[in-house]
Amino acid sequence: MGTPDFAVPSLREVARRTDVIAVVTQPDRPRGRGLSLTPSPVALAAEELKLNVIKPENPNEAATASVLVALAPDLFAVVAFGAILKPALLAVPRLGAINLHGSLLPEYRGASPVQRALWDGRTTTGVSTLWMDEGIDTGDVIASAEEAIHPDEDAGALATRLAERGAPLLAESLVRAFEGRAARTPQERSAGSYARKLSKRDGEVSWEASARTVFNHQRAVTPWPGAGTSFRGERVKLERTRVASEAGRAGEPGAVLGLERGAVNVACGAGTLDIVEIRPAGRARLKAADWAHGARLKVGERFVSEKVPA
Repeated sequence: MGTPDFAVPSLREVARRTDVIAVVTQPDRPRGRGLSLTPSPVALAAEELKLNVIKPENPNEAATASVLVALAPDLFAVVAFGAILKPALLAVPRLGAINLHGSLLPEYRGASPVQRALWDGRTTTGVSTLWMDEGIDTGDVIASAEEAIHPDEDAGALATRLAERGAPLLAESLVRAFEGRAARTPQERSAGSYARKLSKRDGEVSWEASARTVFNHQRAVTPWPGAGTSFRGERVKLERTRVASEAGRAGEPGAVLGLERGAVNVACGAGTLDIVEIRPAGRARLKAADWAHGARLKVGERFVSEKVPA
């Protein structure tokens, strides 16, 4: 059971090591500029592997449960499926349901563990496999693997690495569960943290924050919802940034201080930030220096934070 790109490496590895009798994923959704109905990345990978694909609108409906019961599965393998599985559905597999989660549990339970680790400025994170229960990522942990966070990577790059790291961990956890030797290490329910699902509003850059905070935020929300701000009344997204300085206040937050080291240097609440790459609305990603020359950027102009709908 899975839907986005993050789940594809797990599907391939699980299919290599076990007998996958069905793949359950979200229905085809409108995607792209033409908003044409497109299968999920997991559906496309499953079709390539010639696996049986099921696309329920609501996986917890009795009709879906009946289909899965008829398949008599030993285990569910769940990776970023996109829906909460109710206890009745979790009871279908003979041995239980195992989930791959993008954090070192109990830290960052919830929908956005990769993004929150970056936003918090963590230098390490990881992946965990766990037995699913009625809670959100609260079940007993089977195995975990730690992974360093690279200093310049964003959520998209980190998620790709964690997906590859987690795939063999999930497959091995399934094999151990089938053989009756998978660990069950209880989580302390009151420990850890919760990473709620991001919204478009979470992308808005707050220039009043420190340069380090803005940098971590930009990495966390790239590629989605994107680190957005306004310049001359038009929306732009910060695609790549770096901390230029961390101490002192060099000007009004959001003020352009100049072009330095091939980047646009901007004042923050504390320290300064270099914008290395930028994406103006409706345009391709550009080197910030090229954008600045084309826009005839002037020192003292400001990037402005705005209220964004959720």
